[in-house]
Amino acid sequence: MTQEQETKAASAVAGAPAAPASAAPQGAPGKSGAAGQHDKVTRMGTESIPRLITEFAIPSILGMLVNGAYNVIDSIFLGQAMGEIGLSTATVAMPIMTVFMAIAMLVGNGGNALAALRMGEGKPEEAERSLGNTVTLSLIFSVIVAIIVFIPACLDALLGISGATPEDWGYATQFIRIISLGFIFQCIGMGVNNFIRTAGAPNRALGTMIIGAVACTAFNALFVLVMGMGVAGSALATVCGQAISCATVLWYFCMTKGVPMRLHLHKMPLHAETVRLILSLGLASFAVQIGMAVVNFVLNNLLNTYGAQSTIGAEGALASIGVVQRVASFVVLPLIGMAIAIQPLLGFNYGAHLFRRVKKTLAWGIAGATVIAVVLWALVHLFADPIVGFFGITDSDLKSFTVFALSVQLFLIPFVGFQIVGSNYFQATGQPAKSVFLSLTRQILFLIPLYIGLPMVMPMWFPGYTGLDALYFACPVADFLAIFTTAIFVLLELKRLKKLETGELQAKF
Repeated sequence: MTQEQETKAASAVAGAPAAPASAAPQGAPGKSGAAGQHDKVTRMGTESIPRLITEFAIPSILGMLVNGAYNVIDSIFLGQAMGEIGLSTATVAMPIMTVFMAIAMLVGNGGNALAALRMGEGKPEEAERSLGNTVTLSLIFSVIVAIIVFIPACLDALLGISGATPEDWGYATQFIRIISLGFIFQCIGMGVNNFIRTAGAPNRALGTMIIGAVACTAFNALFVLVMGMGVAGSALATVCGQAISCATVLWYFCMTKGVPMRLHLHKMPLHAETVRLILSLGLASFAVQIGMAVVNFVLNNLLNTYGAQSTIGAEGALASIGVVQRVASFVVLPLIGMAIAIQPLLGFNYGAHLFRRVKKTLAWGIAGATVIAVVLWALVHLFADPIVGFFGITDSDLKSFTVFALSVQLFLIPFVGFQIVGSNYFQATGQPAKSVFLSLTRQILFLIPLYIGLPMVMPMWFPGYTGLDALYFACPVADFLAIFTTAIFVLLELKRLKKLETGELQAKF
């Protein structure tokens, strides 16, 4: 597509009169309500990209931090109230909770990516079908999760591979069962919240998440510190916070006037092709979270093995690396937030065949993620000691070990933003296979083999380090390999986009 053609296409997106539904051109979003109702959506194809990214990124990044705060809040309160056993319980529960998040992102991110593409193609009714089917899938998966968790053999198997010890087994069982009963609130509150951004209201999307996180913090303080409910209180506080967030999300799509997408009962019955597309587009996000869960399952068991051989012991290793994992995950969340923020912009412009804007959006997204990553890297290295202490680790040896592990694990964070935005690009533009592969490179293809192999060889190469030390050195090595692989895919994609611009290729979805 030439620059002149693209300019005409953008003008058509912004100002073309609404055509009858049966005759609506594929590149121009239609109207399903009052005139101008979809201006918040069509501006994605016309307004300044840096301005749009800034508008979408700030609430998206803050929203991801708020969403990630649930796990950190639990750890802080449990660490302060129960010490190492509270932190180790949170560490054991983390991979199972990551599986829950993976399911929520499978349906939520997949449905949202489809809705953004359909909006760009001028098919608002199909976008609403994606919203309705996403809610229905959330309900179905929530019931399945609750049933599985309350089957003793299933939960025991999960806790076994999660590295639970006899000391924290009962606590972890109690925590996971309560969380599973409230999974429906997480699935809708987090997954469907992304649709609010695609509807052109990123600040509203942030507000729904802040309300839930504030409530979670308040309930944790009440249940854990004031009432002394321990693990059960922390789990119940998380569910209460997620329930409040879920209610505000549903209110937006059911009660708010003038929204570009609305949740209708007649759009909720499952539609085979819509479900297929939701699950295929959400597979990349699901793969990332499942990859993280598998990594955590493997890591927890290795921590039990190599921790028992060290001076800090297995419980100390679980508590220490659990803190490192939570801080690392929290640092990565703003980078994921940037990737999510540009997803509707990429999807809309790709669907509208505005490929020059697609490339510009990708470039600005990578630049923004890199700047954020550098700032966070500097903050963690400057304040590593107080950050670790905030989680309730007071033993001097354990604290020193945790601070050093944190610095090593986050060594390449300044470049990780590129990898996250680059892999998410393919999900946003309807190329799920590439996105899934790139999403799995770090977690499955690189990190797990390094976790298993490096402790065997590192003590021989560097006698001053133990097998436990090797576990956190594996992370920067995996980051380097994943960044290099993503760079190859992005360079090839830029060549493909150039051919789409000139008309040598035709975009299909």
